[in-house]
Amino acid sequence: MASAPVISVRGLHKSYGEVEAVRGIDFDVAEGEVFGLLGPNGAGKTTTVEILEGLRPRTGGDVQVLGYDPARQSMEIKDRIGVSLQATNLPEKITVTEAMELFAAFYTRNTDAAQLLKRLQLWEKRNAAYSTLSGGQRQRLALALAMVNDPQLLFLDEPTTGLDPQVRLEIHGLIQELREARRTILMTTHYIEEAERLCDRVAIIDEGKVIAMGTPREIQARTLGHSMIELHTLEPLPANGTPVFADADRLHVGEDRKSMVAHSARPARTLVEIVKWIDQLGIELVDIHVKRPTLEDVFIELTGKRLRD
Repeated sequence: MASAPVISVRGLHKSYGEVEAVRGIDFDVAEGEVFGLLGPNGAGKTTTVEILEGLRPRTGGDVQVLGYDPARQSMEIKDRIGVSLQATNLPEKITVTEAMELFAAFYTRNTDAAQLLKRLQLWEKRNAAYSTLSGGQRQRLALALAMVNDPQLLFLDEPTTGLDPQVRLEIHGLIQELREARRTILMTTHYIEEAERLCDRVAIIDEGKVIAMGTPREIQARTLGHSMIELHTLEPLPANGTPVFADADRLHVGEDRKSMVAHSARPARTLVEIVKWIDQLGIELVDIHVKRPTLEDVFIELTGKRLRD
């Protein structure tokens, strides 16, 4: 028998006067799952998360987090969850250890702070003032503070926004470790590669509504279903007589006839046929690329705009 979802959301609405920020969202998050809310700024991701955390009242709908209603039982929820906000700002002179002790005092249960700092590569900085920490160290400290109560559920709101690529990869590694440890995580992001790399499932949100949901691969296959095959040759392809390839519904040859792009629902089969044809012509292949549709491609097809717009 399947266990009850850690998060259950049905018909969630949030309005600010006449502005409807969240317009009827439904989703569940299972235990041990990394679930991503993916969408541009202003889509309603942070509003949704703040309602789940008990930080913001909802206008309508049913919400359960760890079996509690955040509108009526926010203290029970807050004691059992960990939260890393888009930006964590602490007093400049507080040390890492002092921050950990302060946050630990908020909860009825705590984990081993020293072990947590070592795991997040902050042990050497335990006596350092917050003002002296780098951006990556501050973000790792924010994760440590979110985990000081050994939470059943972690909320990560835009965990890598504003960080340089190297630090972003570092945070990705830490989240991947949490995923492998079967921590339940709900994270928001507008980085495509972040969702594809870290999330078991995603809900794509635009203008307060879920427009697609599933694993990244399911969404890509369901919405677009075609991969792009791009080939480059040393000599020009013949000007006529290009055959029809299996499962390729679009074929384009470049002006110099040294490149070809094909779109196919079964790229492996199509690629074999194209390569055989080029080989029979005695033409040398220089390069081959097979590109599957990304979540960015899905978002553009569904909304007509780019994710970061």
